[in-house]
Amino acid sequence: MINIEYIYTLILCFIISFVVAFISIPSIIKVVRYKNLYDEPENRSVHVLKVPTLGGLAIFAGFVISLTIFADSIKFPEMQFIITATIIMFFIGIKDDILIIAPITKLGGQIIASIIIIILADIRFTNLFGLFWIFDFNYFFSFSVTLLAFLIIINGFNFIDGIDGLAASIGILILTIFGIWFFLIDYFQLTILSISLIGALFAFLYYNLFSKKNKIFMGDTGSLVIGLVVSVLAIKFNEVNVVENGYYTIENSPAVLFGILIIPVYDLIRVSFFRYFLGKPIFKADKGHIHHQLLAIGFTQRKALKIIIFINLLFIIFVFSTSKILSTQRMLLIVFVLAVILTYILNICVRKR
Repeated sequence: MINIEYIYTLILCFIISFVVAFISIPSIIKVVRYKNLYDEPENRSVHVLKVPTLGGLAIFAGFVISLTIFADSIKFPEMQFIITATIIMFFIGIKDDILIIAPITKLGGQIIASIIIIILADIRFTNLFGLFWIFDFNYFFSFSVTLLAFLIIINGFNFIDGIDGLAASIGILILTIFGIWFFLIDYFQLTILSISLIGALFAFLYYNLFSKKNKIFMGDTGSLVIGLVVSVLAIKFNEVNVVENGYYTIENSPAVLFGILIIPVYDLIRVSFFRYFLGKPIFKADKGHIHHQLLAIGFTQRKALKIIIFINLLFIIFVFSTSKILSTQRMLLIVFVLAVILTYILNICVRKR
């Protein structure tokens, strides 16, 4: 039975997160204009005008304020470490947005934030449900796999933040899926974690997509925070399925996670693979991302955004609808092959164009 008090709490959580971010952005834009902290167009940019950055500052503010008000640290003591790691991501991101830092420095900050959650909060993968014939494993392997997952997801969101609304929209979609699932299995604190960020992202999207006077980008600050929070929820999604046994339990959760996170994760894997074999630095930006290819075909930013969201949604529907039918390895293989086929078709369209 649905707890009405929980519903009211989630609504308030969303509203406060949304309002804090919404009222913060105009003030942030004034400071950005005064200090000339714009995102300057370059050869790989899809925008032609200078646009204020630091939208991630408002996302961070709305998320953290709402989370600290509504999260119960007694019921979910790991929350303090999640907030600590988020603060680290915030400072790494905001320094990169203002001063531009070396990729290795940014990676170092991501590793530190991830280790805090892995060791102090003890949020880590402990079971792969037979993926690559692996079930339970020791602490060292658990630590290594979890750290790699954090880095892939965090940088995946950082990589897809290339057109208006993409990182935020994909973030909202994935957070909504996790939030609903955790709500259904009565892990209410994790639903609050999802909703706190969703509210701030909706406020950001208004200015990023629809405001001409106060248009703003989220910058690395926003994408790194989204990636960190999604990473935590993805790991908890897997681990809850290890200990729970009920109607909503998913016994092939690693493969389902790959389907849920298909856009940021697959795009990062694909782009990194080609950069490595072409002898290019993995973290050197280029126009090889999925959204750039859609633009190269001739789609507008809005149409490319809708197409990518729709594709991610189709993968989510597929993995959940077949979660009781397919094994972990078979589902992962099917999802990966479908992603490869779609990007191959996209490459053909780009070459013909």
